[in-house]
Amino acid sequence: MEFRHLGRSGLIVSEISYGNWLTHGSQVEEDAALACVRAALDEGITTFDTADVYAGTRAETVLGKALAGERREGLEIFTKVYWPTGPGKNDRGLSRKHILESIEGSLRRLGTDHVDLYQAHRYDYDTPLEETMTAFADVVRSGKALYIGVSEWRAEEIRAAAKLAAELRIPLVSNQPQYNAIWRVIESEVVPTCEDLGLSQVVFSPIAQGVLTGKYKVGQQPPAGSRATDDKGGKNMISRWMRDDVLSRVAQLEPVAAEAGLSLAQLAVAWVLQNPNVASAIVGASRPEQVRDNVKAAGVTLDKGLLAKIDEILDPVIERDPAKTQSPASRP
Repeated sequence: MEFRHLGRSGLIVSEISYGNWLTHGSQVEEDAALACVRAALDEGITTFDTADVYAGTRAETVLGKALAGERREGLEIFTKVYWPTGPGKNDRGLSRKHILESIEGSLRRLGTDHVDLYQAHRYDYDTPLEETMTAFADVVRSGKALYIGVSEWRAEEIRAAAKLAAELRIPLVSNQPQYNAIWRVIESEVVPTCEDLGLSQVVFSPIAQGVLTGKYKVGQQPPAGSRATDDKGGKNMISRWMRDDVLSRVAQLEPVAAEAGLSLAQLAVAWVLQNPNVASAIVGASRPEQVRDNVKAAGVTLDKGLLAKIDEILDPVIERDPAKTQSPASRP
């Protein structure tokens, strides 16, 4: 495993981090989830990402159980707040009330007295940014979170938050966007802004929720047990990639991956790590062998010629529009 600094902070994270967005507590049974986390630890992953909303809070509980007994100082545990975790009007968003109540719930479920990174899961247009950042400052000063991050925020929103964070003297260090070889919407605005401000990207869906592994083929039914067959949420999330034009282009990457001595999944993860603003790529898994496969992308350098081939093959299906980075206009 290789490691990188998170932003300009002193916090070091593993290049590959383990996340449980669409798996723990929903698609994957608890025993399998525990085996995946054990595989991640065995492979040298120290950074684990979750959120209070995943699987209706169950994902945090499963991760907490999986990490129980591990040396806490040797782990970087990330979670998030924003999406609904209950039926009430205040059980969502980034109000002071919801942030301060949510951090308590996350810590209880994770079985820890602090998280290393507490992230705003989307931008909340119904709450003044000053209220949100002041609440995060109180979470940091209470010792319940060591660093603050955001997720899927626009460049101008990140810049405004960074200004307040500097005034409040709290460490805003990262953004967590979707980023992969066919979804590059952060490259034109978000990445340059974060480079200027000293924030890193901790990216999710580096393999486009499985599409960049090559297991989905044009004209063929998805493999049994794959995310595209998961009626608990995974199928809906992956549907936008399940197009013939995308799948046919991904198939053309197979000789490129072979040239690099990598599987398609490893090539996809290695691709995002070529961006120096990316501190870590979050991988999920339903089986331990998927973890072991993905971690082989750590430390890989792809030469310019190979990167150019990837761009040429995927160009017709790459999404680059920065406007695609968006949060709900009002609280969900």
